[in-house]
Amino acid sequence: MTSPSAASAGDSVRWHVYFSGHVQGVGFRATTCQIAVGYEVTGYVRNLSDGRVELVVEGKKPELDEFLGQIREQLAHRISGEMLDELAANGEFEQFGVRS
Repeated sequence: MTSPSAASAGDSVRWHVYFSGHVQGVGFRATTCQIAVGYEVTGYVRNLSDGRVELVVEGKKPELDEFLGQIREQLAHRISGEMLDELAANGEFEQFGVRS
């Protein structure tokens, strides 16, 4: 029999999201980190050399839906495009933060 914690850990997914638009130099990463505090998510956000912002986040799908919804809502005026891939979570992150 599987323990409840093992079963819930298996419910986690990883989202790899690329945001384009006017997303660098405008507080996008800091805002994303502030939003993350309210959710049970782990991962990182970082600027890419091509002008996009990369978000890698793990958590349960409903939590990720709400988290990403808040990013979209609060930063809608900055985002002109978004590409999202869903992968299996691997649990490599302990918290959420900014990467360089």
